[in-house]
Parts: sequence; structure tokens; C-alpha cells
Amino acid sequence: MSRIPLIQPETATPAAAELLNGVQKAMGVTPNMTKAMVNSPAVLKGYLAFSGALASGELRPEVRERIALLAAQENECDYCLSAHTYIATKVTKLDQGEVERARHGKSADPQADAALRLAAAVLRSRGDIADGDVVAAREAGLSDAEIAEIIAAVSLSIFTNYFNKAVGTDLDWPEVRHDQ
Repeated sequence: MSRIPLIQPETATPAAAELLNGVQKAMGVTPNMTKAMVNSPAVLKGYLAFSGALASGELRPEVRERIALLAAQENECDYCLSAHTYIATKVTKLDQGEVERARHGKSADPQADAALRLAAAVLRSRGDIADGDVVAAREAGLSDAEIAEIIAAVSLSIFTNYFNKAVGTDLDWPEVRHDQ
């Protein structure tokens, strides 16, 4: 059970209701994560701004989803693993094999594989990557903008992973567990 209340749009303050209605309009659903985040509208605003900025970047949505899957797996966040498995398969149309590979830092797509190798290095070293990690990413064809966005995507995922684990956000996606 969630450790903080899940704010419902109909009982929210005007500022919180506006944010939740925006999420509903954009996604067609209002995930429990956003209902928990809006306990502080600043937290939800920050998440939406960061996520929205990355969505307008150079990394393809299916690469960002793979990174989110890897981070959720590494951080043992079943809420995010469940959400991103759903989004990856239903929205970005990744097949189940590619979802499984992404959870372990691999992809059949060469560009996505390079992105995941760098993302895994960032996650596993807690940001203290080696020069060789950046060299390998560039040699695989990733631009400096993509490298920056991969690091940012890992950071966004760490935020949502830690938030959902700390809050104990009630699962509202088909369950996927990190240990399965």
C-alpha cells in the first residue's frame, strides 16, 4: 500500500487537479505514480518537465523505453518495470524478446545496444563511467547529444525508481517483477 496518499483529480487542489488532468489528457490514463507525486505539485511538474524535454530530444522513444526497462531491472523497481514493460510493448511496439534483452542491457538493434551499454555503465558505476565508455559509445555511432540524453534518461529513471520504491506506489499496471 502506498505510503503517501494517491491524490484523485476530483479531490485535488486546483493546481494538483490541473496537473493530473494534463497527465490524463496526454496519456489517456492517470498513473498512480503521478497521483503520488502530486502530493507536491512541484515534484510532478519537475517530472513532467524533465520527461517532456527528453521526449523532444534525439533518442528514439523505443531507446528511451529500453533504458527505463534496464534501470527498473537494475534498481529492482517493479512499479517502473511493470509500467515500462506495458509502454514498451503497447506504445513503442517492442516485442517480448527485446523487452527481456533490454532488462539485461542488450538489444538486437545496434544503436539501442550501444545506448544500453552506456546506460548500464552509468547505472552500475553510479555515474562514474570510464573514458572508454564514452569512446565506445562514439565508436558505435552515438552522437554527443545522444550520449547526454542517455545519461539524462538514466537519471530520470533513477528518480522514478527511487520515488516509487520509497513511496510504495500501488501497482496499476500488469505486474512484472524484477526477480522473474
